Amino acid sequence: MTIGIIGGGAIGQAFGRQVLKAGYQVIISNSRGPESLASLVRELGAGVRAGTAKEAAAAEIVFLAVPWMHVRDALAGLPPWGGRIVVDATNPVIMPGFTMADLGGRTSSEVISDLVPGARLVKACNTLLAEVLAADPHVAGGRRVIFMSGDDAKAKAVVSGILDKTGFAPIDLGDLVVGGRMQQFPGGPLPTLNLIQLS
Repeated sequence: MTIGIIGGGAIGQAFGRQVLKAGYQVIISNSRGPESLASLVRELGAGVRAGTAKEAAAAEIVFLAVPWMHVRDALAGLPPWGGRIVVDATNPVIMPGFTMADLGGRTSSEVISDLVPGARLVKACNTLLAEVLAADPHVAGGRRVIFMSGDDAKAKAVVSGILDKTGFAPIDLGDLVVGGRMQQFPGGPLPTLNLIQLS
């Protein structure tokens, strides 16, 4: 299975490292073009290649990890989603200043869902700091928890399987409204919690 990553920053890199170790193929992209990712690709090693956002978006699973202020630009002009799974790891934080974006009373993933029509959206990997997401998920005899939510049960099962294979303990919080609000940063109760599920 190939996983496309839109966003070559700390969260995208952390997720990429984990899925590469689990044996997945990765296409990573950013706003500056594939050439700018050459050193990162060499560092990540076998199984990864740099691509355009369109190439990353064509993968079976697409991981979205860009700053909130760049989300619309990152998703603009991409081909129809056709039921592919998008994992939303974004947080509605405006930088500089660290203020929350005006979401009109919705969750950030509801907003993202409107920007990826035809995709099956799963919110995941947004509550951990990048260095924690990149660390070994096996801790103290257990596995680090990753929360997820979404409206498509089959899509969540696929994402749960990927997270499980990488060594994390996925926990399903429900739909994008209820679960997404619990995961939302800032405002939700779950972001930054580094929880371990014991075996």
